[in-house]
Amino acid sequence: MYDIGIIGGGTAGMTAAIYGQRAGKQTIIFEGSVFGGQITSSPNVENYPGIASVSGTEFSMNLLDQAMKLGTETVTEQVTGIRDEDGIKIIETTEKEYPCRSIIIATGVTHRHLGVPNEERLTGAGVSYCATCDGAFFRGRDVAVVGGGSTALQDAEFLSNYCRKVYLIHRRDEFRGEEQIVSRLREKENVEFILSATVREIIGDTAVERLILNSKKTGKEFKLEVSGVFIAVGQIPQNEIFADVVKLDGNGFILAAEDCVTSHPGIFAAGDCRTKEVRQLTTAAADGAVAALAACKYIAGEI
Repeated sequence: MYDIGIIGGGTAGMTAAIYGQRAGKQTIIFEGSVFGGQITSSPNVENYPGIASVSGTEFSMNLLDQAMKLGTETVTEQVTGIRDEDGIKIIETTEKEYPCRSIIIATGVTHRHLGVPNEERLTGAGVSYCATCDGAFFRGRDVAVVGGGSTALQDAEFLSNYCRKVYLIHRRDEFRGEEQIVSRLREKENVEFILSATVREIIGDTAVERLILNSKKTGKEFKLEVSGVFIAVGQIPQNEIFADVVKLDGNGFILAAEDCVTSHPGIFAAGDCRTKEVRQLTTAAADGAVAALAACKYIAGEI
């Protein structure tokens, strides 16, 4: 019997394990693929307080090493579901079942990709899914943002403070995001809208050099010289298997506020997988700490 079963080995999950172990609880982390989550694809992390610069992989491995030295167990198995038997939470995997007194879901999200040639190969070499993480690396250079929602608009506004030129590419004639941000972007001299266009290909040998775009109105292709492309076409939570246990919002995120408490007693949600406004390393770590301490209170009968 484990005190805290943690589903997901990203920043939130591993931070939860550290706080759980330090509180004297036996924790176990379940990760179906790579420990560290999405941050492992970032060549440089420079926005985490107290760490001037570190690779995403090194950051993640340091977290994992810290958690394991404290006594956290790790399991590389795919979680297939959760069930509750008289207050005992059972984590089901492809291999076996694990009884736990409490559970923290920290499955994160995956960024929706464009699915165009060279996108995967150049991820981390000019292709990014996080403007606030990587924008500063493109100071004084020309970049593109792809998307039409509020995230894309916010990314373009953020990048306009660093970059010489920001192209905002959207496949429709109008943006879906907040009109106030659109109005502010229209007033910026270094922001240009490219509407009714899609990205057909990303070009570059070792780093992004240009984009091949297609005009939906004329059907013609044209080139756009940029050093970076920030893709903001949505995030995909991976919470479907928990839908019969905890409540999700319309986009599939677990309904949980800053206290990380879900609709099911003894089950908590931490990091990008829950409903929240800001999704960063710092907020993931904060959630992990909050969720772990909440799980300790639940085990003690205090909540």
